[in-house]
Amino acid sequence: MSRSEHTLLIVGGGIGGITAALSLAAQGHRIYLFEQASEFKEIGAGIQIGPNAFYLFDQLGLTNRITALAAFPDDLVVMDSISGDEVTAIPAATLIRQRFGYPYGLIHRADLHAVLRDGCGRFPNITMHSGCKVADFEDTGDRVVLTTESGQTYTGDALIGADGLWSSVRAKIVHDGPPRVSGHIAYRAVLPVEDVPQANRRNAMTLWAGPKNHLVHYPLRGGKLFNLVAVFHSDRYEEGWDSYGDTEELMLRFQGVVPEVKQMLNKIDSWRMWVLCDREPIKEWSKGRVTLLGDAAHPMLQYLAQGACMAMEDAVCLANKIQNSNGDFATAFIAYQDARYLRTARVQLTARLYGSVYHAAGATRDLRNAFLRGRTAEQFCESISWLYDKADFKQSLG
Repeated sequence: MSRSEHTLLIVGGGIGGITAALSLAAQGHRIYLFEQASEFKEIGAGIQIGPNAFYLFDQLGLTNRITALAAFPDDLVVMDSISGDEVTAIPAATLIRQRFGYPYGLIHRADLHAVLRDGCGRFPNITMHSGCKVADFEDTGDRVVLTTESGQTYTGDALIGADGLWSSVRAKIVHDGPPRVSGHIAYRAVLPVEDVPQANRRNAMTLWAGPKNHLVHYPLRGGKLFNLVAVFHSDRYEEGWDSYGDTEELMLRFQGVVPEVKQMLNKIDSWRMWVLCDREPIKEWSKGRVTLLGDAAHPMLQYLAQGACMAMEDAVCLANKIQNSNGDFATAFIAYQDARYLRTARVQLTARLYGSVYHAAGATRDLRNAFLRGRTAEQFCESISWLYDKADFKQSLG
């Protein structure tokens, strides 16, 4: 069987699944992409895309379109939300770009998804099914048969589960139960730039670190919007990530912060919220002709801003391994997970650590501030080079 004759089934039409569809269709494969929502679109607001993401955009031929939609901060700033002091500022527009060869960007999640989706539209060998929930699948040894809740069946040479944190594909091949609830909740909203208090209207990715809470805000869409994400500790749990937030609880959790933070929080009347969850890292997320990708394989807390980036890296790596497999999908999937699991596990665990650092109180807060103030911007870049430096991560892309 030639490479162009392979049929691949992808469950999940988010950023990871749609990047996989785009990458694999470019190799000539026939792709069936299944999304349970009524249409292919992203909910949510802004995400951060580091230099490693821009390397991928170059590989996918999407850099110009992404650049036209993104915002590029001058600095990455950490503020202390109790004292109001600036703890550190990293010159993103100059130093990060110079050190890693690619920029640090900020983009609306829907804009990124739309670019990827439009890219898929150029390939007649991609069929996209929305409003289509997968009920089951079976690996018969020489193919995979997928069944939808409406009773339709589709047959492919392999299946890729890109169906997120609550992945039904993962449940069948990994059997590790529900995700780990972190005890943190995130509220998100966007503001028109004219509604942002002047003191915060800065072309920067700004993080206000506080005891058991933090606020992040940054510009989107060329500075026309500001993205806000407020995170705090809470025992509340709801599955999914598009529920309405409780403004009263939010303000209670941010008691004692400086006016610059409260002014931003007070500007929002309606918040969307999601409970932050992840899983313990694993090294095996493939079985036979079935594999996982993105949050289905290695869900992570958002504190390192790498969830979407890791999903896109997965997609490119997976496509590379399949291209070199001569139709042996089981071997390709093992090679793919072996190339990826150490890097993704490091991101998962580092994200947990960053969450503790952001939410530090008392002596730990003082230690955090002293450590960050004592480190140069160049030292910061070297500390994160394992994540952003092409020479360090290219091997994990296969």
